Amino acid sequence: MILLAINWAVVGIKVAQLLLSLSILVVLHEFGHYITARWFGCRVEKFFLFFDPWFAIWKKKIGDTVYGIGWLPLGGYVKISGMIDESMDKEQMKQPPKEWEFRSKPAWQRLIVMLGGIIMNVLVAFVIYAFVLMIWGEKKVPASSMKYGVHIGDSTLMKIGFKDGDKILGVDGKPVYDLTKFRKKLLTAEQVQVERDGKQLDIKLPINFIGQLIENKNQRRTGFVDVRIPAMVLQAPDTSHAFRAGIRKNDLIVGIDSTRVQFYDEMYSQLQQHKGKDVLLTVNRDGRDTSFPTKILINEEDEGILGVRLYGTAQQMDSLGWLKLEVTRYNFASAFPAGVKKTFAELNDYLQQFKLILNPKTGGYKGVGGFKSIGSIFSPTWDWEWFWRMTAMLSVILAFMNLLPIPALDGGHVMFTLYEMITRRKPNEKFLEYAQMAGMILLLLLMLYANGNDWFGWGK
Repeated sequence: MILLAINWAVVGIKVAQLLLSLSILVVLHEFGHYITARWFGCRVEKFFLFFDPWFAIWKKKIGDTVYGIGWLPLGGYVKISGMIDESMDKEQMKQPPKEWEFRSKPAWQRLIVMLGGIIMNVLVAFVIYAFVLMIWGEKKVPASSMKYGVHIGDSTLMKIGFKDGDKILGVDGKPVYDLTKFRKKLLTAEQVQVERDGKQLDIKLPINFIGQLIENKNQRRTGFVDVRIPAMVLQAPDTSHAFRAGIRKNDLIVGIDSTRVQFYDEMYSQLQQHKGKDVLLTVNRDGRDTSFPTKILINEEDEGILGVRLYGTAQQMDSLGWLKLEVTRYNFASAFPAGVKKTFAELNDYLQQFKLILNPKTGGYKGVGGFKSIGSIFSPTWDWEWFWRMTAMLSVILAFMNLLPIPALDGGHVMFTLYEMITRRKPNEKFLEYAQMAGMILLLLLMLYANGNDWFGWGK
């Protein structure tokens, strides 16, 4: 029951972070539309965080605008007078255009209003990344600094030729400096260069590599690709079962029953084979081996555990000499250019991943996820650094997704406005209404698929 309570606490923390992050981004995105519409003299009738079908949690009218919070947390909106949007206000569109309506404005002004939310999300990412770099710095773990190479936690990677202890050299013939960048590049790579037993090897990735990864994610042993570390106890609470059995901080686990182990991944494998059983655990303490009986516990995920912490932070692993953590500090002047660079790097990474989703051969569509997937990227504890990094990344994704030329998204409005500017002919309002309706249906179906994929694996 204690483990269950902890898990629900983790879920609550992740949900709170997700709602706060999306609320910030939605409000700022809609403010981009709001402020540009007001600049050009358009009347904004509503400004809502979340949707409000039938009723709103809170609302208040100030001037011509009703500000409010809806009950359906699927986004937000601003209702601009004289614009065909999700409100589908057909009665207003039957009336002659007024000077303060969106449809009365020149095409270039309407284009800026529709791009306002996207531009705002990009600017938000700039600013968040800049402040993150100023406060916490840019952290990198050079692949060459990992003393014991990498740990391969996914059997898909094992099947195509990776092994625990491999040292990463490059991707598609280009050197990869940072472990985090390697993980991202791996998703779009064709070949990976590794060093094994002093020799360089090329590992070829199949076209459906990402689809295989997605199908296998529930069977993943530990991390996807991570730092390989010794099986050292980094924390052993004195109230834990392990402490009472004799395990102490800094003990190096070297054996479980008759099987010798050296690394965390080797020990993890043995724990799964002996979960729920009594074993003889051997540790190396102060240079001498000591053995004592203990029991392998089982957690809520049906994993065998010792009840101690064996995986530390990058800072701890750096202090133990297992890797080198490089932190680049930025001042106010240098942080903003670096924030811009990082934003466009994230945008490029997401674009490459989006191409994989559109190509059926890759199986990338199997990984399309909804709120559960988004929530999973946040930390199980409230970590402000990670929160802001993830919020900046989501801001980049929100900008990209809204630029897609789908009616009901900003990109759809941009597409029709550009058509008008090029042809000097305004699309028929009835056509725009039908396009908006079709776009909304498509988005609802995509949302249903993404969230169904999260919970039921519809794409697999």
